[in-house]
Amino acid sequence: MTDVSTTTEPTKDGKTIELLSFLVSGQDYCVDIMSVREIRGSARATPLPHSPAYIRGVINLRGAVLPIMDLSARLDLQSATDTSRNVIIVVSTHDRTVGLMVDAVSDILALPESKLQSPPEMPSDEGRAFISALTIVDDRMIRVLDLSAILPTANEDAA
Repeated sequence: MTDVSTTTEPTKDGKTIELLSFLVSGQDYCVDIMSVREIRGSARATPLPHSPAYIRGVINLRGAVLPIMDLSARLDLQSATDTSRNVIIVVSTHDRTVGLMVDAVSDILALPESKLQSPPEMPSDEGRAFISALTIVDDRMIRVLDLSAILPTANEDAA
């Protein structure tokens, strides 16, 4: 379905991390590939009343109800208008599974952990520190998402 290339860099310490990179509003992001369960084409989500603006709704994934999160809306970025060409990355972390709606999947990156840099300390909303690391690949700055921070808790946005 999606043509995904693989980028591998040699390691000196033997510790390599594999990341799935993708585009959201024209910007490069990635997640640990171990949290990715599958990559699907876009699917029409059934909206749920009173859900946060970044939740598009739910889909039926082989008998399970899967929430679909518009990642551009969650990151406060300009949302893409053509949702029929978007891709859904099904991710799991801890006991939560969600579909992340992104513009396109780019690469599978195999990088030494030493290539990951902490993001600079900048004034921000502490509860919304979604970026855990940064890396540069082929002159592209790629942001590593912290899925635990991205996925809403059950009582988030309850106020």
